[in-house]
Amino acid sequence: MRRSVVPGSAACSAACSAPGPAPGSAPGSAPGSASGLASGLASGLASGLASGLASGLAPGPSGRTEPDAAAELLPDVPRSRRPRHVAVIMDGNGRWANARGLPRLAGHREGAESVRAVVETAAGLELEVLTLFSFSSENWKRPSAEVDGLMLLYTEYLRREREDLVRRGIRFRQIGCRERLPAEVIAEAERTERETAAGRGLTLVVALDYGARAEIAAACRTLAREAAAGRLDPEAIDEAMLGSRLDTAGLPDPDLLIRSAGEHRLSNYLLWQCSYAEIHVADECWPDFRTPHFLRAIRDFAGRDRRFGGLTATETGGGTASAST
Repeated sequence: MRRSVVPGSAACSAACSAPGPAPGSAPGSAPGSASGLASGLASGLASGLASGLASGLAPGPSGRTEPDAAAELLPDVPRSRRPRHVAVIMDGNGRWANARGLPRLAGHREGAESVRAVVETAAGLELEVLTLFSFSSENWKRPSAEVDGLMLLYTEYLRREREDLVRRGIRFRQIGCRERLPAEVIAEAERTERETAAGRGLTLVVALDYGARAEIAAACRTLAREAAAGRLDPEAIDEAMLGSRLDTAGLPDPDLLIRSAGEHRLSNYLLWQCSYAEIHVADECWPDFRTPHFLRAIRDFAGRDRRFGGLTATETGGGTASAST
């Protein structure tokens, strides 16, 4: 087995290096930013789901929150102005720990608390989809011992939290290449997908061994095989057809892409799907990114005028500006 990090800059932002409380930690963490999610899924998110969502956000059997819970979280942002799908690139766990003289595992474990907070908040806001970048296809270059540990944590999370995901109506979905993953990871992921398929609340998507270029190339190969077999007229291929062959088929495209630690790169993440996503860059390293920062990103999104190549009503002299999505 191998392990990953979302690619990150060597430079540490001021927010990442700002001193803060040192959480309890243990040595032996694998470096890297996205590894925070792997650790989080196994520890932070797992315990967060096990213990229940934050007060006022706990969903019922249907997976829906109490009627006023979403309004209480963002009373100033109507539901019509909120994103349906939020994608997140978590960055800065290692830098956060290094800036405090702590082992990287301390950053990953603290980052796990951020995973918990964001999943809880997304569920409380009744968002449709939350996609978290966990393990990139480029991250197999990391030491095998590091990857082995993260894969083990991931499978332990799936085994431990599957029943709770079902009970809370959270639908789990894993995207990315499965051929290179250990058999136990594939088996646990597929079982979790099957058993949570009926969930009607948040869809939690984990991108594992994922790379957007490889995803697009695979979709093109699928279409090429169908055309070669005579099942498809090449002239009929359009954007919607290609999109239906991507890993995220059936999900709305991300409206909002959040990246922490002040980085301004997509890092080969959901390149097709994020073509029209609004991008919010948070200066905070991932361990410092919590509910207020997530809500700030939603407010930032709500204030954007999404033109999709057109003009707003104000620009055309038609009155109030439109923020239609």
